[in-house]
Amino acid sequence: MIDTRVIHALHVERLRKADMAAELDAVAGAIYQTSTLDAILDGAYDGDVTIAELAERGDLGLGTLDGLDGEMIALDGEFHQARADGSVRRVGPDELTPFAVVTRFRPDTHATIDSPCDYAQLLATLDTLVPDTALCYAVRIDGRFESVRARSVPRQHHPYPPFEEVVAQQVEFELAALEGSIVGFRFPDYAQGLNVPGYHLHVISQDRRTGGHVLDCRVAAAEVHVDHSSDLHIELPAGVSVADPDTSAAKHAASPAPRVRPEGPATDGSDEPPVVEAGPRSSPSPGPG
Repeated sequence: MIDTRVIHALHVERLRKADMAAELDAVAGAIYQTSTLDAILDGAYDGDVTIAELAERGDLGLGTLDGLDGEMIALDGEFHQARADGSVRRVGPDELTPFAVVTRFRPDTHATIDSPCDYAQLLATLDTLVPDTALCYAVRIDGRFESVRARSVPRQHHPYPPFEEVVAQQVEFELAALEGSIVGFRFPDYAQGLNVPGYHLHVISQDRRTGGHVLDCRVAAAEVHVDHSSDLHIELPAGVSVADPDTSAAKHAASPAPRVRPEGPATDGSDEPPVVEAGPRSSPSPGPG
């Protein structure tokens, strides 16, 4: 039997680009995502959605840019790119993204970290603020960081290399004595194939000069804000579909597969659209963005 919390937690609306405008005010607090993790792993690096379109759907988030060009960070409605050297620039409204996740951030849970802690302790603190791990959460952490180990990747060019080769090109760097914000999301384990399971976090400095994908950090002091959502709206570029289920019995036993009701007409002549089970899938790490 499918856990009813799973169905509630991953209420997925599959949208084509033409449908996205109609969805702007459909669900307050929804998380909007363009494409899927599996699509990126399969080499779909071309951008499909503009930054202006993302900004209409959320003011906090993360992702990457056309051609997997660096790390994208959205904070307070502004969109930035962390380049492969860790430098940051403001992103223009007409630039494209092949993969991004945003939400209109309205935190409902808060906490203060008033003594130094490492990355594992930071994640443990976040875990205390997300009591139902079957839900999706947006996270913002503002504060002082003794250090942040981050990474980014250079832009890819046609013909695109396999994702494993892109990962091999990633550049890691240390950001010392940083004041700024870490933003991102926590997705349930069963969301594999749709997004990165667990915490996916990006960092940007307060002066908007440095940033990247967080690999490790040490916090000096910070304010933590969390916003939960039970709705995930995914825009699917042409040729991209929700992942097929992983048939591994062990994985299904550990993570019940949620039911995803696609948009659009049924293919069997009935009035109801088909139901696709989007179960957990194993994917290379790290993911895009």
